[in-house]
Amino acid sequence: MSIVRDITKAIRLTFVLWVLTAIIYPLVITLVGQIFFPFQANGSIVENLEGQKFGSALIGQVFSSDRYFQSRPSTVEYSQGEATTGISGASNLAPSNPELVKRIQEQVEQLEQSDIQPTADLVYTSGSGLDPHITVESAYAQIERVADARGLSEDEIAVFIDKHTQGRFLGIFGEPGVNVLKLNYELDVQQASSQ
Repeated sequence: MSIVRDITKAIRLTFVLWVLTAIIYPLVITLVGQIFFPFQANGSIVENLEGQKFGSALIGQVFSSDRYFQSRPSTVEYSQGEATTGISGASNLAPSNPELVKRIQEQVEQLEQSDIQPTADLVYTSGSGLDPHITVESAYAQIERVADARGLSEDEIAVFIDKHTQGRFLGIFGEPGVNVLKLNYELDVQQASSQ
């Protein structure tokens, strides 16, 4: 009888833990997120001037026009408003892998053709492949090209770079970074309002 009682107790305990961790905890976290952090909980989606959703402030995107600052390269396909599988990750290629070396050389050539001084984060991908930030150095490496394409001075653009530079996490972790989507969006808004 003791074995049956112990098995019954173990089954009940497993069921209670399952209800707590698989139902109650996720519901509480979802509720807290939706009440106190709705923008972040729903993907930090940013809308353009026409009110259309065009990206997340948390996920990098491809910008190919000279009017925009470029993001870090990625080994995954960034979402461009279409349904994707939502994957993230690095390429896992060794530094000596010819495929990786070729990709890096192509990236450097592309940056040099665009008159952009190659920096580490404009050449190498991030660990997740979805990083929306570049270093301040990388933003300033692109400032001349963006200013020329928009017909603005570099000083006018520098104000927006400084505005969208996020400091170190808790003041000590990581390096300051510029959110590329927010920076490009603000440049669009500024130019639309001045016309």
